[in-house]
Amino acid sequence: MLNIHNLSVSFGGEFLFEEVSFRLNSGDRAGLIGKNGAGKSTMLKLLSKEMMPDTGVIAADKEVKIGFLKQDIDFVQGRTVLNEAYEAFEEIKSLEVQLEEINHSLATRTDYESEGYHQLMVDLNEVTHRYEILGGYNYQGDTEKVLQGLGFKREDFDKLTDTFSGGWRMRIELAKLLLQNNDVLLLDEPTNHLDIESIIWLEEFLRNYSGVVVIVSHDKMFLDNVTNRTIEISLGKIYDYNKPYSKYLELRAEMRELQLNAQKNQEKQIQQTEKLISKFKAKASKASMAQSLIKKLDKIERIEVDEEDNSVMNVRFPVSVQPGKVVLEMEDVSKTYGNHLVLDSINLLVERNSKIAFVGQNGQGKSTLAKIIVGEIEYKGNLKLGHNVQLGYFAQNQAEYLNGEKTVLNTMLDAANDSNRIKVRDMLGSFLFRGDDVEKKVRVLSGGERNRLALCKMLLQPFNVLIMDEPTNHLDIKSKNVLKKALQSFEGTLMLVSHDRDFLQGLTDKVYEFRSGKIKEYLGDINFYLEERKVESFREIEKKDKTGKEKLQNPENDNNNKQSYENQKKLKSLNNKLSKIESQIADLEQEISKIDVELATNYEKLTSQPDFFNKYNQKKKTLDNLMKDWELVHEELDALN
Repeated sequence: MLNIHNLSVSFGGEFLFEEVSFRLNSGDRAGLIGKNGAGKSTMLKLLSKEMMPDTGVIAADKEVKIGFLKQDIDFVQGRTVLNEAYEAFEEIKSLEVQLEEINHSLATRTDYESEGYHQLMVDLNEVTHRYEILGGYNYQGDTEKVLQGLGFKREDFDKLTDTFSGGWRMRIELAKLLLQNNDVLLLDEPTNHLDIESIIWLEEFLRNYSGVVVIVSHDKMFLDNVTNRTIEISLGKIYDYNKPYSKYLELRAEMRELQLNAQKNQEKQIQQTEKLISKFKAKASKASMAQSLIKKLDKIERIEVDEEDNSVMNVRFPVSVQPGKVVLEMEDVSKTYGNHLVLDSINLLVERNSKIAFVGQNGQGKSTLAKIIVGEIEYKGNLKLGHNVQLGYFAQNQAEYLNGEKTVLNTMLDAANDSNRIKVRDMLGSFLFRGDDVEKKVRVLSGGERNRLALCKMLLQPFNVLIMDEPTNHLDIKSKNVLKKALQSFEGTLMLVSHDRDFLQGLTDKVYEFRSGKIKEYLGDINFYLEERKVESFREIEKKDKTGKEKLQNPENDNNNKQSYENQKKLKSLNNKLSKIESQIADLEQEISKIDVELATNYEKLTSQPDFFNKYNQKKKTLDNLMKDWELVHEELDALN
């Protein structure tokens, strides 16, 4: 399907990779791995024809459709989630416009016997046939299924994409890609913004996908569950095995061991031959034999051992000052977003040197509690920091706060103070930004390199309590391991939000599980927590919780919670009504906001219009009424639920 031959790419005179070749066939689900900056995202851009190589060719079968999920995406503002997802069906939407035009012409024309009218009938037949072949009557239902699989609720469908975070917008982009029936899927870190339930759904989807899938990911479990092939980019070369990630590592280690042994044996033979040559050269009678051995030695093909890229970060988290025994005390802390209660009367006491993991599904309040602790968002209740507490905070989207137009060096210098400015270059070196790398603009860095820079920048500020929200996003597997070792030796207090079991193992001694607005304490490490929950992994908890919810919602499984058919119909009707009201509110708020801006700049012109204030006030009154309707519908929904 795709044939990659002698591909080379260089930046600033240095090769990222040189003359690499491989073939991708239908059914291949390849994990593309390598350290941050090795060229994984660049390879995806080459395969998608978004970028051209310095040398080499990428040959594809005729009419191969390629879909590419990038780390950074742009969205058109003003579209709803559903409308944005429908953008996946470009030809179907074009055919819908044609059908509307043809039907309009047929309805308005009366020249039934004319050639033009006859041609309209022919066009209608052809366009309808094409529409059916492309799945025009099914695409809306398929779209809803995929969006729900990726974590969206029905009430989200009519909300504007502008109101969603970058992570949720990435899910919409992924949904579009999965709906397009591409022959080749190129996925750059698809799991970074997904909760575990959505990851499980995506794994199932990709396992049943018949085309080619190439995945850049640092999630070992995801790679093992989905891929049947691993391609590693390392030091400009590629290593390709028809095995998922973990088995590939074993094979690669075995192959390297065999190469080392063969190389040692060859070196012994060469040394023995060289001794004989030296010995025979000294004797005239053996000179011809010496020449023969020299020719034999020249013909030997030297065994090469695959090089290993062992460059890793050198990270250490120093404690600024010793805090008091209690670093944090929280009493009856609650947080709501609109009518949605995220945290309900949380009580928490954290002592000095505690190592805590926050776990639970997306949307259960883990990141919210972290933001409350560092003072980023408002809340109800009491929170008190202990004596001498200095907080260090690494947000889930920390890398997004970096200025793309600054260089790596200037990013650090601008954040440094007089006492640590002199150390900036050494710090960058320990995070693998060496030589000319420090002059790169932040916008050209890979996702993993940006995360490394954000970690490095965080170390410029003093702290003794470290709060980290999904710090391993975008980090390559070696960097994850280095970060884990640094956190293990951190002598301060650690609070860690993560869904990565491998990363959490041996890192924390207490687990708080977030569920239904509450937190539950487990006095042990992550393995103890999983044993208590009687599961092997977070994924099983997701499946278990999901099954439990389905049992509660399924009238056949639980007679006590049986819901009548009429109630189900009413629920559906109320949800549709709610979505419609929310859409009207969003449109009206946008209209009023535009008028307010115009009033500030063109007051006299606007107010000179007849009935301006009547119309303006009427819009505000309509908005108030819609807000009241929204509250009433919500109350009805709460009562039914």
